[in-house]
Amino acid sequence: MSTRRTSKRRRTVQKEETEDRKKQHVEEEVNGSSKKQVSPVVVFAHGAGAPSTSDWMIRWKEMLTKALNTAEVVTFDYPYMSGGKKRAPPKAEKLVDFHSNIVKEVAAKYPGHPLILAGKSMGSRVSCMVAVNGIASSAIVCLGYPLKGAKGASRDELLLQVDVPIMFVQGSKDGLCPLEKLDAVRKKMKCANELYVIDGGDHSFKIGKKHLQLAESTQEEAEKLAVHAIATFVSNHVK
Repeated sequence: MSTRRTSKRRRTVQKEETEDRKKQHVEEEVNGSSKKQVSPVVVFAHGAGAPSTSDWMIRWKEMLTKALNTAEVVTFDYPYMSGGKKRAPPKAEKLVDFHSNIVKEVAAKYPGHPLILAGKSMGSRVSCMVAVNGIASSAIVCLGYPLKGAKGASRDELLLQVDVPIMFVQGSKDGLCPLEKLDAVRKKMKCANELYVIDGGDHSFKIGKKHLQLAESTQEEAEKLAVHAIATFVSNHVK
C-alpha cells in the first residue's frame, strides 16, 4: 500500500514539474516574442536642397515606415531650411549639434526601441557624424551618400570611424558617389556594411525612361526593391 502511495506522489510531483517546465517555456517564448516585436524608431534627415516636406522625403518616409514596421519615422528641417526661405546649407559639421539634439529627444521618447539614423545625401553624412560623436544608435541608412567632395576628393575619413552597421543605397549613375570609390572605402571600414545599387538611378535614384523600358520596370518597383533590401539589412543587424 505504501509503495502505491509513494508511486502516486512521485507521478504527481513529476506531472507538476512537467507543467511548470511547460509554463516556463511558454513564458520564455512570449517574452522572447515581445522582445522581437519591439519596433525601431528612425530619425530621417533631409538632403541639402529640399526640406522634410518634399515629395521625395514624404514618399521615402512612408516606405520606410511600412517596410521597417517602425514605431515612428521622425523627420525634421535643419535651421537653414526653416522659415520658408531657401538658403545655402552650411558645412555639414555645423549641423551636428542640432541633429544630435533631435536624436536625443526621439531616443528619450522611445526608450528601449532600436534607434536607426537615416538620411538623404547630406543628411546621411550628418547622421554618420552624429553616430561618430557618441550618440548611441543601432544602425545607419544612407540614401545617396555624397562620398565625392566639392573638389572631387573622396570623403572617406568619416566612414572609417563609424562603428555601427551601415547600409548604403546608391544610384548607379550617381556622380557624387562613384561605385568603385565606395567599394574601396567599404573594404577599409571597420563596421558591418552593405550596398544596394539602384540600376540607372541618379543621386536621387531617378531612373531614365529608356532605362526603365529596357529593364521592363518602373520607378516605383525599383524603389520598392531598394526598401526591401533595407528591411532585410535591418532585420539582420538590428536586434
